Formats: sequence, structure tokens, C-alpha cells
Amino acid sequence: MPRIKVIIPAYNEEHSIANVINDIPKIVDEVIVVNNNSNDETAKNAIKAGATVLTETNKGYGFACLKGLDYIAAHSEKPDIIVFLDGDYSDYPEELSKLVKPIIDDNIDLVIGARTKALREPHSMTPQQVFGNWLATFLMKFMYGARFTDLGPFRAIKYQKLLDLHMEDKTYGWTVEMQLKALKQKLSYIEVPVKYKQRIGVSKVSGTIKGSIFAGLIILGWIFKYSIKK
Repeated sequence: MPRIKVIIPAYNEEHSIANVINDIPKIVDEVIVVNNNSNDETAKNAIKAGATVLTETNKGYGFACLKGLDYIAAHSEKPDIIVFLDGDYSDYPEELSKLVKPIIDDNIDLVIGARTKALREPHSMTPQQVFGNWLATFLMKFMYGARFTDLGPFRAIKYQKLLDLHMEDKTYGWTVEMQLKALKQKLSYIEVPVKYKQRIGVSKVSGTIKGSIFAGLIILGWIFKYSIKK
């Protein structure tokens, strides 16, 4: 089996983080929770559940993901596959096996967990999330010929291919940056339909108008930035 590590950015997810960790398949070599300046028991509960816990005081999804990658880079034994997963229990961690299968069996570089309508629990995605995903993927298809239908955070990628992307976004543009750079570098990719349910707690992004607008502007900024480069 390939070596698989999971990175989970987490901000105030004390009620959900243990559930997420406990449902991750045993094929995973290490679960890394990046405590992103939480002021609750997220870190404590993650440690109890068996995860490696890192601390990133700079708030931002990208900051947390980069912290996890820095930790991995500092160790001599490198993984083959990195899986990104949210800490709010909206995804089904046990479906990780489905995400890594195309990489293992078919040598695919990047796999996105697509939150298809048929598999989504009612009201698990806000109207602004649904519209934002549609708009972003429509623009990516129109401008770059992409086949993406979602910017879902539950995803798997070959470790070396991820390093080659030279990820830099510190906030909510992390997912779209990865997909845009994968297109630019002509990585092979596929979407795998995954189930999705209502998260535990309130979303820090889509749960507020300010968060939704901020995330939307960052995502659109990345898309049009690549249009100019092209």
C-alpha cells in the first residue's frame, strides 16, 4: 500500500474533530490536524482521537494546509498521497478509500470529491455555496476547458505532484488554486462523487455573509488571475 497522510485544517471544531478522525480508514499512515488558532478543545480532542496536532496561529485555510505540508517536508519518510479533509464532519471520512483508488489503480494525479446533488443531504450546502461552486466551475470550463463540477475540499493528490504546484494561497482560495495549477501543469484528474451532510456547528465561511463574499472574491480572483497569465 502507498503511504497516505491526511491533513485536516481545524478551527473551533471540538464537537466534530474526533468523529472525523475515528472514521478515517486504517489504510492512512498519519492523520495531521492543524489547529488553526482555535479557542476551544479542538486540539485536545484531536490528540485523544490519535491525531498528530500542529498549531498554526495565522488564521486561514491555506495557512493551515501549508503548515501541514511543512511538517511533512521536515521528515525523511515522505508519503505517496496527501488527502485533505475538513474537520466539521460534513464529509464522510470513510469514503477516503474511494478518493485514493484512482491514484493507486489508474495512476491519476488529482482526485476531487464532488458533492453531487443526488448524494447531498438537504440543506447541507447553503445557496451561496451551490451558486459559488457553479459559477467557479463554469468559468473554469469556459476559460480553461476544465471538467470540474465542484471545489470540494475533500480531495487526494500525489505528494510530489502537490509539491510541484508550489501552493501559495493562505486563505479560502486554496482549493481553486490547486485545481487551476493542476490544469496549467496538465495533471491528470478525475472527480469521484461523495456523500455530504450538514456540518456540526456553523461554517466560518458560508455561515456568514462576510465570509461568503470574501471567499467568493478570492476564488474569482484566482480564476481571473490565471486568465491574465494565460
